[in-house]
Amino acid sequence: MPPVTDTPTTSKGDAFRGMSVTWLLDQWVQRQPDKTFVIWAPFDQPARQWTYAEMAREAKRFAAGLHARGVGEGDFVLMHHDNAPEFLGAWLGCAYVGAVPVTTNTRSVAENVAYFAELMQPAAAITQPSLAALVREACGPDTPTMVTGDPATEYDAEALGATPIAEVFSDGPLPDLAVDHTRNFAVQFTSGTTSRPKPTVWTNANALWGGKTTAMTLRLRRDDVTLLYLPLFHANAQVTFFSALWAGNTVVVHPRFSASRFWDTCATHGVTWVSMIPFAFKALSGRPVPEHRVHTLIGLAHLPDAEAEFRTRTMALWGMTETGTAAIMTDADHPGPAGTMGRPLPHYDVEVRTSDGTPAGPGEEGLLYIRGERGVSLFKEYYQQPEKTAEAFDASGALDTGDIVRIDTDGWLFFVNRDKDMLRVGGENVAALEIETAILETGLVLECAVVAQKHHMLGDIPAAFVSTTDAGQRLTDAELSDRILAHCTEKLADFKVPRSVHVVDDFPRSTLDRIAKNKLRDRLPAVESD
Repeated sequence: MPPVTDTPTTSKGDAFRGMSVTWLLDQWVQRQPDKTFVIWAPFDQPARQWTYAEMAREAKRFAAGLHARGVGEGDFVLMHHDNAPEFLGAWLGCAYVGAVPVTTNTRSVAENVAYFAELMQPAAAITQPSLAALVREACGPDTPTMVTGDPATEYDAEALGATPIAEVFSDGPLPDLAVDHTRNFAVQFTSGTTSRPKPTVWTNANALWGGKTTAMTLRLRRDDVTLLYLPLFHANAQVTFFSALWAGNTVVVHPRFSASRFWDTCATHGVTWVSMIPFAFKALSGRPVPEHRVHTLIGLAHLPDAEAEFRTRTMALWGMTETGTAAIMTDADHPGPAGTMGRPLPHYDVEVRTSDGTPAGPGEEGLLYIRGERGVSLFKEYYQQPEKTAEAFDASGALDTGDIVRIDTDGWLFFVNRDKDMLRVGGENVAALEIETAILETGLVLECAVVAQKHHMLGDIPAAFVSTTDAGQRLTDAELSDRILAHCTEKLADFKVPRSVHVVDDFPRSTLDRIAKNKLRDRLPAVESD
């Protein structure tokens, strides 16, 4: 008999051979063409809905329009767009021609969007009227720009050289595209510890892995319905969407989170599960809860108090854009203790290491490392940034998550904090260095440190401590603060702008002469109300 070996002969990706995102949608079209797939539930207009067959048809007609315009396999399509039904048709349509949608945060300022466009060199761009001028300036006149909505009333299409997206749809042919689970599917820019977000590449296998893993762990069935209010450009929303697609669910899409409409929407549309963020739990607390069918609210921790108030179970997960989905999660039948984020899911190897690199024991805190398979259970790469891709992994091949966690005596994991100088502002990861870089650009600041101040709704808000240059010293503290905040408002997305600026003569230091940010954080009282 052959010798026993520890080397696998197949990869996890082989589980998706012969599959792709479009294959999955087409499968459901064959099996349940008339089932409602997407319900768009805006706040000021009647809801609209698409069956599986209708959504696939819309995606293919958009794909045919892209194909006719020369957009094809491997080309990038910048999607700078808020939640809207057009988003899903265009996003899925890209897959039918093998193009790769690059979904970007619509709260980004012009400088960010220009960086996205410069790095990705998109073959086309899709945006909404309110953002059309910004996208056109970022992408340049040679990038075809397609705009949703009503161009006659909301923007000057001729002046921008833009095309109303309705004119793109076509009944023409699609390219003969092989089903390939390794083909790139999407790119999202994720915040890291550098001043520039990194373009995280997902393959089709990444998308399918995320959907299958979450759907199986949640025990989703075909009659489940999810409410998706998170921004569609974000990994959390996209994994939620693919979990629903894997299980043949219905997806109700809101423009954004609304505490006043959340439970009414759940009751009206028979929602059964929702992916949440801490802000949403807090915003819903204390509001009336009608009769509903929601069986699961998914957050960052198991929350027994929320279960009692909302009359449903909570499940916890931990994941990041680089893992494609949850790598750690509670079980539908075994929730674990209050506050836990769960246990490692199958096919992920998880290590918790103390500062000296040794394994953390029960009750100890340590850095979280994840092992998986690139292009399947872990992201494929940071596009055109091989050095950043390499830096994401240690010498053993484990992904350095930058998170500090604690493991209890029974093996349950608990989130503690970010290690890599990150803030979590209302569900958004924010790199302190990006804000610090913007502040230093003013020329008024000699040294600065941005830290997280606890906020009752948003989790963290950025607060800046600064020492001044000679130019800064000629200003009053109020004038200095105004100048810094004005510059940050111009350079950064709104959730990254510091909420306060504190002038100091000197900074507390660690033994390595680094600014002791923990001591600065201790100076800031938690914001208990607005």
